[in-house]
Amino acid sequence: MKKFFKKIYSSLFINVIAIVVGILAILGATVCIIGNISFVNAFKNEYATVTYHMADDTTSEVNADHLLNYLNGEYVDEYNATLDTLNVSCHKLNVSLIYVIVVDQSDYGRFTNIFNVVDNEVDDSTYTPWELGYQRNTTNEEYRTAYQNLYTGTTKYETIFRIKVTDGQHPHITTLVPVKNSSGVVVGLLCMQRPVREMEKAFTPYFLAILFTVIAMVVVAVVIAILFIRFSIIKPINKASKEASRFAKEKVISEPLGKISRYEVLTDLSGSIDSMETDMVNYINNLTAITAEKEKAQVELSIASQIQHDSLPAKFPAFPDRDEFDIYASMDPAKEVGGDFYNFLLIDEDHLAIVIADVSGKGVPAALTMMVTNILIANRAKVGGKPSEILNYVNNDLCDHNQAKMFVTAWLGILEISTGRLVSCNAGHEDPIIYRNGGRFAQIEENHGLVMGAMRDAPFINQEIVLNKGDKLFIFTDGLSEATDGNGKQYKVERALRALNAHKDEHPEELLSSVRKDVNDFVKDAPQFDDMTMLCLEIKK
Repeated sequence: MKKFFKKIYSSLFINVIAIVVGILAILGATVCIIGNISFVNAFKNEYATVTYHMADDTTSEVNADHLLNYLNGEYVDEYNATLDTLNVSCHKLNVSLIYVIVVDQSDYGRFTNIFNVVDNEVDDSTYTPWELGYQRNTTNEEYRTAYQNLYTGTTKYETIFRIKVTDGQHPHITTLVPVKNSSGVVVGLLCMQRPVREMEKAFTPYFLAILFTVIAMVVVAVVIAILFIRFSIIKPINKASKEASRFAKEKVISEPLGKISRYEVLTDLSGSIDSMETDMVNYINNLTAITAEKEKAQVELSIASQIQHDSLPAKFPAFPDRDEFDIYASMDPAKEVGGDFYNFLLIDEDHLAIVIADVSGKGVPAALTMMVTNILIANRAKVGGKPSEILNYVNNDLCDHNQAKMFVTAWLGILEISTGRLVSCNAGHEDPIIYRNGGRFAQIEENHGLVMGAMRDAPFINQEIVLNKGDKLFIFTDGLSEATDGNGKQYKVERALRALNAHKDEHPEELLSSVRKDVNDFVKDAPQFDDMTMLCLEIKK
């Protein structure tokens, strides 16, 4: 039995098939999970949108100008007629509840019922209609926030999902829309509760269809893979392996293997074995090996450059669903790989982290340090904290693993999007440049900390400014200010400011393009000696 398992363990064919099966199983499970998530999200979005339109249309049945009069016992006939109309709509729209409430706007913690109609048959519910004037505390913070958003006009509707319920009721959603009087003022809210049984009924066959389809595809793919690998790869490899073993034992040249497969890589393998059996081909193989090593190094360097490029945000607009700000960045390495980097990420819905950094040196060592530093800053920023705390953590980590003595200058800022408050920390980096709406770009002086990687527990200082609508933040590495022309003259910050102010009304992408063009006009054909990285943030509202 032990020999049997050892044979299976050492079998190339069985191991390759096992890997293929494992990969296909993982892909299949991933497809099922993604399908499940996509189905639920799509269903919820569709349900919320349709229910919103139903609720919004129903508000036309309510005379918003008389809501408070109803509480005082006025317009009784009109009230009863509206109640009957809402009751008809409740049955017609196949919803569980429709109710209209007036919320206490002091803290949105209490509301008073105006209309309330129920259709328990829709979902086998046991709801009891509220009477006119019935008062109740707001259910929870989620509802309180929804009330406030609707009364203040922050949102045009709110949807509360109750997919997993614990109060004995059935899964449902509640959509809330504002009820406005003839002056356009929100005087109440219309709430519509709709069961989600359709999602439960539709999900099972949908999931089973995906599951059986994935299983069938996996089985077919495994069978095809087994046949393909066995006859197209394993058999030629076994033939080549036996010949190599024979030659190692006998040291006698036999008939050439020739073309053992239609695939180039396997044919090359057999050709190499044939060539190995002659002294002349040994020389050729040595020469080929040297050339191959050079090509491999170039390929690996190219791959490293692509990996480095892919590690930075390169898709713009970076946040297409956010209209409060616009951001754009660029990095031009002096060699295939560089030591500069930038990054930006949303820590949460209201905080944007922005970083730009420059690693000492160039080439592969700087690129490796750049990748590590970028990952450390991004991961630590997601945990939260002030910029100084983040840079202190990253600095200590770099110091603990810095045998090559690589140092990093960095500027890290965290923007509170809702207020424009920008807290930043500077670790030996270039001072940022600020544009105030209606003014001009100007560089601001900051308190600088020590470069990262130089000393453990080095102090870092936070600084704070407020960016308002139309303001711009421009940060850069010294590759911009120290760009050099053919005569050894540097570009410098002063010329960068002139270029920025000449194009101050442009959006971030256009602005960076204009600055880069001005640098190119300055250096002309002179080679680039340092990485050049720029980033611009504009506050839109």
